[in-house]
Amino acid sequence: MNFSELFKLSGLLGRFSPDGKCLASCIQHRLLVRDASSLQILHLYTCLDQIQYIEWSSDSLFILCAMYKRGVVQVWSLEQPDWHCKIDEGSAGLVASCWSPDGRHILNTTEFHLRITVWSLCTKSVSYIKYPKACQQGVAFTKDGRYMAVVERRDCKDFISIFVCNNWQLLRHFDTESQDLFGIEWAPNGCVLAAWDTCLEYKVLLYSLDGRLLSSYRAYEWPLGVKSIAWSPSSQFLAIGSFDEKVRILNHVTWKKITELDHPATISSKNTIVYKEVEKSPTVDTERLTFPPTRALASSLFSTQSKYEISQVPVSLQYTKPVADRANPKVGVGMLAFSADNCFLATKNDNIPNAVWIWDIRKLKLSVVLEQLSSIQGFQWDPCQPRLAVCTGSSRVYLWSPAGCVVVQVPGEGDFQITSISWHPSGDSMLLLSKENFCVCYLEREEVK
Repeated sequence: MNFSELFKLSGLLGRFSPDGKCLASCIQHRLLVRDASSLQILHLYTCLDQIQYIEWSSDSLFILCAMYKRGVVQVWSLEQPDWHCKIDEGSAGLVASCWSPDGRHILNTTEFHLRITVWSLCTKSVSYIKYPKACQQGVAFTKDGRYMAVVERRDCKDFISIFVCNNWQLLRHFDTESQDLFGIEWAPNGCVLAAWDTCLEYKVLLYSLDGRLLSSYRAYEWPLGVKSIAWSPSSQFLAIGSFDEKVRILNHVTWKKITELDHPATISSKNTIVYKEVEKSPTVDTERLTFPPTRALASSLFSTQSKYEISQVPVSLQYTKPVADRANPKVGVGMLAFSADNCFLATKNDNIPNAVWIWDIRKLKLSVVLEQLSSIQGFQWDPCQPRLAVCTGSSRVYLWSPAGCVVVQVPGEGDFQITSISWHPSGDSMLLLSKENFCVCYLEREEVK
């Protein structure tokens, strides 16, 4: 593994382009575009204010920079650096901005979710979508980019509108059997739309493209309900993470539950491998000590190294009791992700914040638990093979694959606390982000294979 030097960053705004050739990052109001392999600066753009959000167009030719405080979006072209576009929402304000799948339209959501404005970069035409609902995931595009679903709230009822993306014509508009719709997500094949209710009501609704209700799923009635949802890449499974610390997997034929994955505080199965991160201080030869110590020696004296050890079952994991009288309790399965080959599912139960659970979907059983020293900040699967990268807010990256797992220390001085990981589309490098810096981790070709 090789690492780049650390580069300045603000707002965790670092993104690989979809074609993998470029890397965009922000420092306050400046946008830097680098070559993804050499990290040489290709373009430097200056925006009107501090950038709060960036997004690449699907063809990697344009970059959108949103400045929500100003209600302004600026668009920059890589092919024509002199060309730029500025969209000002004026007094309507701006709370969200994104590209359409064709990379030639921008969707802006105004303050108080009064409307979504669709701006065309080609014709400069403007379209409006009224009454979008203020919820966690209210706009969703099919993977092929043909259709868009929008959650709407009218007369105290939830509706879903489906639009054709090439002309923004309304294809279907239907009401939902929900109390307070919280989010929507298309299956990767674009045939089924999953919609789920707020945590106060356990309900998952599955709709066809023409608005028919295919199925409704409810695991229980009164306690807090759905916390997270993930489709498998093949669209065969829908995983539902709940506040009761379980994941329920529905199949795509009958939309019935095929299994329930529990997250107990004690792992007792001999078929599960528990990798425990342990820390150790390096040993220093006292005969080599000099005063004052060299910089390299001083850093090694006070640095600690960590590695994985296989724990013997039964293993008791660190369990955190949630605070019952506060909003958004840290309880239940809050993170879910399928591997690219559909074979594995990674989960995190917020009651056990230091553990990642890896399930074998072929056997529908728990395969591995990674027990870390610190709380899990995030994880992401390699887009090309079953390999999981995990970060915990430290200067280490943790990699798991069916062959085993490894702890990698990011070299360099200073405190580089990795809070987000993003894989390169090819899977041969990773973008490691902290609050103020980023670096790129390049994997060796043998490791990639």
